[in-house]
Amino acid sequence: MAQLVRVHNFMVSSDGYGAGEGQSLERPFGHADPAQLGAWAFATASWPNRSDPGGSRGLDDYMVRDFHRNIGAEIMGRNKFGPQRGPWADHEWQGWWGRQPPFHTPVFVMTHHERPSFRLSDTTFHFIGGEPAAVLRRAFEAAEGKDVRLGGGATTIRQFLDADLIDTLHIAVAPVQLGAGSRLWRSPEELRDRYHHDVVPSPSGVVHHLFWRR
Repeated sequence: MAQLVRVHNFMVSSDGYGAGEGQSLERPFGHADPAQLGAWAFATASWPNRSDPGGSRGLDDYMVRDFHRNIGAEIMGRNKFGPQRGPWADHEWQGWWGRQPPFHTPVFVMTHHERPSFRLSDTTFHFIGGEPAAVLRRAFEAAEGKDVRLGGGATTIRQFLDADLIDTLHIAVAPVQLGAGSRLWRSPEELRDRYHHDVVPSPSGVVHHLFWRR
């Protein structure tokens, strides 16, 4: 089977923003509240950070469980990796996720300021420059026949959309408006010239948008 480039469980506001303005160490999503954007996922039985029994089942839970299916590598933008900008002042920062990152695959961080790779648990982070197609070639090689997940943020996903490199997208639209920040779209209708599009509302209030190539 051909390797795919997949966006999965990417969360945006109802006005199309994947993160707010003013990202910092204390506020990874800027002025956006991740508890609002991700409430549907955090409530599921399969949420990996769940510390108590229970949780919802159904569509939302299925989407959370499907996150790792056949994924061999991830690509993300530097803003998803951390709050720093410009040249690295030091190499102490190793991401938002602590000693056990949730990826369990090689991760390729797109940046104009490269730094040495490092490994945490079963995740290796590589920092590379270049156009989306070149980064994707590296990720496909590392994925060893499995799919590549494009993790975000919104600006990185737009780069790959503009280069026509994404095969499927799952975008979870939360019932909250941000008004500003990193925008994925003004309307999901923007993608209908290239993708089939299904819209599936969930009882949790989130609306799942599913896209696959025409």
